[in-house]
Amino acid sequence: MSDVRIITGNEAAALAVTLCEPQVLAAYPITPQTKIAELLSEYTEKGILKAEYVRVESEHSALSVLIAASTAGARTFTATCSNGLLYMHEQLHWAAGSRLPIVMCCVNRGVGAPWSIFNDQQDAMSQRDTGWIQLYCRDNQEIIDTVIQAYRIAEEVYVPVMVCYDGFILSHTMMPVEVPKGEEVKGFLPPYRPHTFLDPERPCTINPVFFPWRRENAEGVLCDGYMEMRRKLQNGLERAKGVIAETSREYAERFGRDCGGLIWTHRTEDAEFIMTGMGSIAAETTLAADLLREEGVRAGVVGIRSYRPFPKEALAQAMGGAKLIMVLEKCLSYGYEGGVASDLKAALYGTGVDAPVVGVIAGLGGRDVRIDDMLTAARESLEGLKSGQCGNRTLWLNCHGEE
Repeated sequence: MSDVRIITGNEAAALAVTLCEPQVLAAYPITPQTKIAELLSEYTEKGILKAEYVRVESEHSALSVLIAASTAGARTFTATCSNGLLYMHEQLHWAAGSRLPIVMCCVNRGVGAPWSIFNDQQDAMSQRDTGWIQLYCRDNQEIIDTVIQAYRIAEEVYVPVMVCYDGFILSHTMMPVEVPKGEEVKGFLPPYRPHTFLDPERPCTINPVFFPWRRENAEGVLCDGYMEMRRKLQNGLERAKGVIAETSREYAERFGRDCGGLIWTHRTEDAEFIMTGMGSIAAETTLAADLLREEGVRAGVVGIRSYRPFPKEALAQAMGGAKLIMVLEKCLSYGYEGGVASDLKAALYGTGVDAPVVGVIAGLGGRDVRIDDMLTAARESLEGLKSGQCGNRTLWLNCHGEE
């Protein structure tokens, strides 16, 4: 029988990590991520998880510990959010540039100042160019399934993975979750094969200073320069698109649950009005789409699960019949617009999908995103399309005032 439990998103994440059997853990508590660190510390103390839990003084140190452990061949894990993730920033680049398959949960929370402990996705979005894969979860079931998949993805392409889910909305909300059996996860997740082998008999320098040009090493082998290494990381992220899709497909075959790979869809077969977004806000737009259908609007939803690598081909295909696209997102690239809206416009350019894209900034700092508000934004956008006044613009959902 299936092991179904009613648990929070943070409990789901901690259980998933335990099933994947990492050998080194390090984390620093920060709301709303703290419970993951507490549970994993408890599991290691009780011997449920046979791992080394390193207690550190900061998030920067937590990721530094995992970089060393992963380089030495250990499977690793950490979790953080908000200003803690920002404090890791330097080491995020280091982990990705070293091609280390570290898995981290980011429990999305607004970034100060002004100070907030509540949810938006500004923290993870601000780190999108560090070279990490970013996967976003709709609900607590997807958290446990995505963490397990993240290890397989990371260890196949040698790129670290950030599993993102909304603080409080998912982290502290209890939902029924089907927990896989340990032996089933072991059958799905092969042992970690490190690309660096430390041998006292053959000492080496790890991550030396790279020159702009290619050069021969002491053995006369022509080695890459800095630019070639950057290109290899980009190629790894591009290859990850296929790996993410294939991993999700095989996971669905084995466990009977499909997270959707790079994207997921809802009623898009004949949709002319498509709403899109990431995480729980995208899941809620399915209700708005259903209500718009009752009003005669051919509405559908395309949820973005993988933000990096960005699934431009899959999105162009899924949105091929759209006459209007509305992006609901919990982040903002200051001085321009929402980051997902910008990336989507760039992805659709030249594909023949020329539907206007309306960006909707919503839920910053934990503000409620109600279905009625979504419907109001959708109707306003649709009315603008009819009158020819739609264009590519940005709306602010349930927000008042100017400067």
